[in-house]
Amino acid sequence: MATASVAKQRTSVRVGVQKFGTFLSGMIMPNIGAFIAWGIITALFIPAGFLPNADLAKLVGPMITYLLPLLIGYTGGRAVHGIRGGVVGAVATMGVIVGTDIPMFIGAMLMGPLTAWIMKKLDKVWEGRVKPGFEMLIDNFSAGIVGAALAIFGMLVIGPVVKAFSDGASAVVEFLVHNGLLPLTSIFIEPAKVLFLNNAVNHGILTPLGTEQALQNGKSILFLLEANPGPGVGVLLAYMIFGKGLARASAPGAALIQFVGGIHEIYFPYILMKPILILATIAGGMTGIFTLVVTGAGLRSPAAPGSIIAVFAATAKDSYFGVALSVLLAATVSFLIASVILRTSKTTDVDALGQATSRMEELKGKKSSVSSALLGAGGGTAVLTRPIQNIVFACDAGMGSSAMGASVLRNKIKAAGFPDVKVTNSAIANLSDTYDVVVTHQDLTERARPVTSSAVHVSVDNFMNSPRYEEIVELVKSSNAAPGAEGSTAVAEPAAGAHAAQPAAVGGKDVLLPESVILNGSATDRDSAIDEAGKLLLDRGSVDMGYIHAMHEREESVSTYMGSFLAIPHGTNAAKNHILHSGVSIVRYPEGIDWGGKQVKFVVGVAGINNEHLHILSSIAKIFTDKAQVAQLEQATSVQEVLDLFGKVNA
Repeated sequence: MATASVAKQRTSVRVGVQKFGTFLSGMIMPNIGAFIAWGIITALFIPAGFLPNADLAKLVGPMITYLLPLLIGYTGGRAVHGIRGGVVGAVATMGVIVGTDIPMFIGAMLMGPLTAWIMKKLDKVWEGRVKPGFEMLIDNFSAGIVGAALAIFGMLVIGPVVKAFSDGASAVVEFLVHNGLLPLTSIFIEPAKVLFLNNAVNHGILTPLGTEQALQNGKSILFLLEANPGPGVGVLLAYMIFGKGLARASAPGAALIQFVGGIHEIYFPYILMKPILILATIAGGMTGIFTLVVTGAGLRSPAAPGSIIAVFAATAKDSYFGVALSVLLAATVSFLIASVILRTSKTTDVDALGQATSRMEELKGKKSSVSSALLGAGGGTAVLTRPIQNIVFACDAGMGSSAMGASVLRNKIKAAGFPDVKVTNSAIANLSDTYDVVVTHQDLTERARPVTSSAVHVSVDNFMNSPRYEEIVELVKSSNAAPGAEGSTAVAEPAAGAHAAQPAAVGGKDVLLPESVILNGSATDRDSAIDEAGKLLLDRGSVDMGYIHAMHEREESVSTYMGSFLAIPHGTNAAKNHILHSGVSIVRYPEGIDWGGKQVKFVVGVAGINNEHLHILSSIAKIFTDKAQVAQLEQATSVQEVLDLFGKVNA
């Protein structure tokens, strides 16, 4: 297991900046396509473009003034409070747009999340207190009032403040450019990239300022300060020639991923192996920026990811030579300096690269998506040096999706001949670093990594029949048969909140009742199906109204679609106080309904206290992994047939 230091909570300033940068990136990156669309229209149709067209050029101003900031405000709001947060965030963003005469990206990154956060806190105030039938009225009017108030606040207060900041930052950039000092920014940018601190600067300052410059001048040098692939590929080329062992062998593949794929983090472990190599990337970055300043070259929109393809796709009409020269010279200088360092330093071996990759992931605060390219398959799956004894499925609430997935995998592992391997489930909030394997929905993996950093993490998008389960079974077979198994430590107890495989009977209340089963649901879409399943739980007294709201909130964050035509909507972990006693409802939709692009015919509403509902979920999991039994459910003509298929779930 990991040492105590691994499990300590990260509270450093660096981690705080990383998280802030990641949050900013989360607002910008999903909308990069819109930035590129604006850049293409600008490059083609403005008077200085490839195909000047006065009518089509009318798109340029409204897109950058209204569309892009509204998209950013909506994305930021949705990240905080779902679609509801996105809507009020976009409304508030309109205020800062109208309150200034510049593209209001920074204002959108402030108003979107802020307004959504306020809306989220207010929703908590009256959660569960609204009388049935008035929910829509309260929801709509509260959102309208908050959106209107924050739009006015944004127009009168935030807009002028952000404009003053933007003007000041622009003045600093202009000063650096006019005095030939802009290349010095590489002294900060290149180390920040390796420490994963660049997002805060790139998406918080450079992209907004660069977009404003591009609007005025048709291009901006700021888009290429951080995205230039030259410095990184120069270091990797040096490793290809002068490196040793695995570092040399893996460098060509890493160079391809970095230069063409645009995933710059692939070269960070090579820097961390020999930190002095940061001098090579700094010098390369300074050379690239100096070349851009001298040639007057720039990009018309952000280049994301930092691929040479994306860079040239975003290059301004008059800047292809300058941009190409910038990348070439940056790579050349970086290569020359890195080559000297590698030739005059000690040999780099396989262990050093593995250790550097682990160190990179520690700095990043999560598993690297490209580490397998450096260390092979083992690097991608973090092969354990101990036998696997504890596997946990983690979801937001720890009582629905994770319980189903745990049941499916538990049966597979037992069938493979490893009955002693514990497969449990838990809420992410209750995880601790005591597990060997952690399985999560792909949208939740990054939340689970920081608190379970010594475990192998497996992401799935389908809890019922994910192909990743077979990989886990193979991992169990190989790890538990490994030569080092006999030296492993004792099995750790599951974290608090993890659930046992077979819970006790419910204290006097059946989990599934005949009146909680509907064979022909009336809903026609996902949200109304959640309401229908939730109302069955409400009618039998299992939950209050606040739990149904939480079921919708859970669905907005991570889909409860399980595969095999099944969805199991349930509340968030924070909504457990809205559960009065455990209950399960089942609604069948013979014609199927759309569930986020997937067809669902069976909706199982879940509300569970402690472990009381897990036996029925285990039964459901067994049925929905058997195609013949799913077919029987589809053809069932009575409620009793459905109950009989699930067995004595209330025994």
